[in-house]
Amino acid sequence: MKMKFVEKGLATILLMGLMLTGCVKLDVAPTNKFTDETYWTTEDKANSVLNMAYRQMYSSDFFMLNEILSDNVYNGYGTTNEKVIALGLADASNPRFANEWKACYEGIKTCHTFLANIDRVTTISDDLKAKRKAEIRFIRASLYLELTTWYGDVPHFTEDITLNQSKEVERKSQAGIMAWIHQELDEAAAVLPKREDYKAADNGRITSGAAIALNARAYLYESNWGKVAEYCDKLINSTTYGTYSLFPNYEQLFWAENEFNSEIILSLQYVPVNRTWGNLVDYAPMSAGARLSLAGPTQELVNTYLMKNGKKWTAADPDYAGRDPRMGATIVYDGSSWKDRNGNTYQVVIHPDGPVDPNRTSDKYTGAGTAQTPTGYYYRKLCDPNPATYTGGGWESSLNLPLIRFADVLLMYAEAKNELKEMSTTVWDQTIKRLRQRAGFDNTAEAMDMPGSDQAVLRDVIRNERRVELALEGLRIFDIRRWKIAENVLTVERHGARFDKSSGSYDYIKLPAGSFNLNRDYLWAIPRAERLLNTNLSQNPGY
Repeated sequence: MKMKFVEKGLATILLMGLMLTGCVKLDVAPTNKFTDETYWTTEDKANSVLNMAYRQMYSSDFFMLNEILSDNVYNGYGTTNEKVIALGLADASNPRFANEWKACYEGIKTCHTFLANIDRVTTISDDLKAKRKAEIRFIRASLYLELTTWYGDVPHFTEDITLNQSKEVERKSQAGIMAWIHQELDEAAAVLPKREDYKAADNGRITSGAAIALNARAYLYESNWGKVAEYCDKLINSTTYGTYSLFPNYEQLFWAENEFNSEIILSLQYVPVNRTWGNLVDYAPMSAGARLSLAGPTQELVNTYLMKNGKKWTAADPDYAGRDPRMGATIVYDGSSWKDRNGNTYQVVIHPDGPVDPNRTSDKYTGAGTAQTPTGYYYRKLCDPNPATYTGGGWESSLNLPLIRFADVLLMYAEAKNELKEMSTTVWDQTIKRLRQRAGFDNTAEAMDMPGSDQAVLRDVIRNERRVELALEGLRIFDIRRWKIAENVLTVERHGARFDKSSGSYDYIKLPAGSFNLNRDYLWAIPRAERLLNTNLSQNPGY
């Protein structure tokens, strides 16, 4: 099923009159109406609240903007809230801090409303109710995981609270919240169907495999390697929670026609017209009809892609030829081929001295602060070439956004096994080798064989593989934070392509370094507005 959803901190929500906007069928109903006994009369109405929770599980804005928080992407046009955070200039009033907090607690409120009222609906079987409750509990656990990952200790409650309670609630320890998340996801996994047990009309619903995979990710964020390996093993070496495999074509994995393939464990659902996302209008090439280039991939990300033969790229190699094919499927570089909505293929020209096509908007790098790319690169990943994916001829896309892929499970498993000093050729062949085979590497020993048994060497290889496989999917920032390397990789000068001629000859574009205070920035600020409403909320250090 292409599940339909439409869209609205803690004390903030309640002070706004306990109101949430949006539901699946466009008959918008606020949450205070959802608590009315007369509302909970049909399965359709219950599903409207469930679908709202699905919609609130995550957003395309966070998915895209999280990359700006990392070293994968540089925000050159204007100044987003994320750029302010990346520059170390954010205080407790930064809107991203407030928006993330607000969005999560709004979703949690919807979950609590559903759980408190679903039993009023007498037309739904007990078995189906149990499954729907498990879906909601998964969404609630995912929202608390998001909150505690960014803010550490946060208010935690498992049923709706009153306005007065919201003004008095205190923060619960991150460790306590994580223990609750693990239990919730275990209990949800025991009830939810496998992906194969859903009918086609239910494609997109949360599965038992998704609960196992999210639990693995939660353990990953705690560096609990034994549990990461255990939970990934349930999906790699067992079919109890569903059968997953890598989709054979990396680029087409991110096309709408393949969005329910065997690699997708969880995705954010979109449908034509009624529920779309339009962020690509500020990331795709200008010649393809983009509005501007808000942010572009960095040279540092480009440099991480190996040669197809498995060797590291060096300045003596061609800039883009002979590289890991995932690079071309993820990033548009000078000379890339692009297929327009009319089926015509043309060459994207980004080099300042490249030829001009008078029939297309220029993609050329024109310097800092201009509408074109700030780095000499544009996005390709998620830019489905099929015009049927878009609404109205623009960039409003109905493509589902991948939240957890089986590739991520393989990478988590490889990382955990290496950290446990249990990496072997068997594990390597199950994980990194499979990803490289799918990517299209040459069948050379350097590309396919495990590079020895040194844990530190393997750690670098696995981390690099994770970066390129999951690039531009919003996960890099979480990795560099959990690896405790953010203060290193975010505070050095970054670069774009070799298009800067300010010195008289072409050199790499120089981009300003970010800032990261290791004593402050591993946690986000509790939003200032929330602390004004509730004086019991303590603040994280440094804010």
